Amino acid sequence: MPTPDDKSLIVACAASNQLVFFDPLTGQEQKRVRDISDPYHLGFSPNRKWFVATSLRLDRVDIYDPADFRLIARLPAPKAPSHLAFDDASQFVFVTLQDSNEVMAISLPTQKIAWVMPVAATPAGIVMSPDNRYLLVASMGEGVVEVIEWRARRSVRKVATATAAHNLQPKGDGRHFYVSNRSIDGSISLLDTQTMSVVEKYDVPGGPDDMMVRADGKELWATARFARKVQVVDLVSKQLKLSIPVGSSPHGVFFLNHAGLR
Repeated sequence: MPTPDDKSLIVACAASNQLVFFDPLTGQEQKRVRDISDPYHLGFSPNRKWFVATSLRLDRVDIYDPADFRLIARLPAPKAPSHLAFDDASQFVFVTLQDSNEVMAISLPTQKIAWVMPVAATPAGIVMSPDNRYLLVASMGEGVVEVIEWRARRSVRKVATATAAHNLQPKGDGRHFYVSNRSIDGSISLLDTQTMSVVEKYDVPGGPDDMMVRADGKELWATARFARKVQVVDLVSKQLKLSIPVGSSPHGVFFLNHAGLR
């Protein structure tokens, strides 16, 4: 993931319990932060006061001071805390609990669990809607994006995408999100957050996972976990443009010339 200023790219190394920072312009390593226990999904709060890491295998969520990566709090989070999202005011971080079919809200000022609520089966990706009103949760088990009014703690809608809805990435226009449907056949759906409906869909085989949109909006890049490739979708022709062979089980993808992250 990028740092908020885009000056560093952070790679989580779960097996070695560390974060590695790279210069995204040169690819040179900048530094290593050790003793970050089993990092899986990472995030800076919008006010940059908190850095949060989930530990999928250890069932916990860690909160750090991003200035020096000092551990502030460690919270139990059974089972399988996966992705995370923040509210705009940096009061809460929301975490999907993949194996217990729940979403957990953690108060950042108090570092306490605020609430836990049930959601659709096998939740993974989670994002805040552009208006800060809804949490959008991708359900791998049901192939939907569940819309949650988080202040009221209630589910208001399930939007069908395709088998194994997994992750969400903003288009950059403050309205739409791409949803990766991580099955072998694979596809990516475009979700309109004003109508809460799928407005486009692209065939992207091989288990599309993480995504990034080019700044000019003409290409969508996605890792294909099962195909050992990065897939490039031409968003003008709406066709798969390029398949780039990479190593085993590619996960994250990033480039500097990206669209906005909202």
